[in-house]
Amino acid sequence: MTMRDVRGRRITVVGAARSGSAAAELLRLHDAVVFVTDAKPIEPTIASRLDIAGVPYEEGGHTDRALQADMFVVSPGVPTSTPIVQKALKAGLPVYSEIEAASWFCRAPIVAVTGSNGKTTTSSLIGHVFRTGGRVAHIGGNIGRPFSAFASAAQPEDVVVLEVSSFQLDHVDTFRPRVAVLLNVTPDHLDRYDQDFDRYARSKFRIGENQQHDDTFIFNQDDAVAAQYAGRLRTRPEAPGLMAFSQQSEVERGAFERDGTIVLRINEEEILMRSEELSLQGRHNLYNSLAAAVAARVMEVRSDAVRESLASFEGVPHRLEFIRQVDGVRYVNDSKATNVNAVWYALESFDEPVILIAGGRDKGNDYEALKPLVRQKARAVIAVGESADKVASELGSETTHSVTADSFADAVRYARLFAEPGDVVLLSPACASFDMFQNYEERGDTFRKLVNEL
Repeated sequence: MTMRDVRGRRITVVGAARSGSAAAELLRLHDAVVFVTDAKPIEPTIASRLDIAGVPYEEGGHTDRALQADMFVVSPGVPTSTPIVQKALKAGLPVYSEIEAASWFCRAPIVAVTGSNGKTTTSSLIGHVFRTGGRVAHIGGNIGRPFSAFASAAQPEDVVVLEVSSFQLDHVDTFRPRVAVLLNVTPDHLDRYDQDFDRYARSKFRIGENQQHDDTFIFNQDDAVAAQYAGRLRTRPEAPGLMAFSQQSEVERGAFERDGTIVLRINEEEILMRSEELSLQGRHNLYNSLAAAVAARVMEVRSDAVRESLASFEGVPHRLEFIRQVDGVRYVNDSKATNVNAVWYALESFDEPVILIAGGRDKGNDYEALKPLVRQKARAVIAVGESADKVASELGSETTHSVTADSFADAVRYARLFAEPGDVVLLSPACASFDMFQNYEERGDTFRKLVNEL
């Protein structure tokens, strides 16, 4: 992408959290006339940074001052339905996402990863592969640093690896990754999309809408929704190159598993490694590893570096993160599992009996798909948070023990009571964290602290 000239343009940034404030600083650096508006109080440290950057702002609500603009840039935490964004759209103002704005100033090739589940692990894994292969890799987006915080610093010979959410893709315009990865599309965040799965899926698909014939779109052939979209891409003029990954069948181009080995077909067929050599085990992590291997090889990382990376990666916090073992019971933090499908993968990973802690802010969840696994794997279900009654009603009847906890501390105490030596206590909430915590990281950190105090 070429740099867009924002010099002198009046740009309102909606939302002053990490992404919004980083976008405001980036745009101001390039001589835009920036104004920040936030419905909530702005954190003092962020307010100080805006002051230093010379960016005026308002907090605790939106005024008509925000509409005195040539365009809007919205943080991912700001829904399109927000009244100030709706006013901007009705006034004919262009509305862009933070990753769209950041991409205007990025000279490095972008590898962008999206999906309902696995995108944090896969993005982190791809970054690890690039770094092992000797490339300078900037990792961020929906994890770690906002794209705007490093977009203009990335050099053309570097690579930018972005985890991108549906929220970040809602308002892209020219955002064009050199490599786009679509891991899966299952119901999630439906509360933000009026309970309309098709609307949610269309947001995910926007990751590839600007790709051209010299770009690559990597997709999960075993995911019906992702495969269907890839099929539509094939018919588009200037379609990107398509690469698939699969555990169920061989693919023409991409990666798949055959007889316990990972096979790559990028230019020609090669055996990469044994699946058992992967550092991340479990069916879901095999998908993540296949996707990462294809993305890295497309970007010309050597196979030996890919193999070394996939065998050495240590995982990411809050995603099936082992905390400690107490009295023969393992405690695992999967706080990032904020939807039903993520919990399904988590449960599927364990052969031991599970004490499942679930609940939080429900996003329109349908727990039906979890019931057989809960029946098969769970010794107890401990429901917590706003959705505790729903979780207890839907899943509690599928297991021997079920209880509703008033707090996270109570949930951990109940788990210790129910657990027997050899069991796994698994925090895998299937829900957002915003009923009790700022984010899933705070929820996971709280769980880790409580477990370490046992």
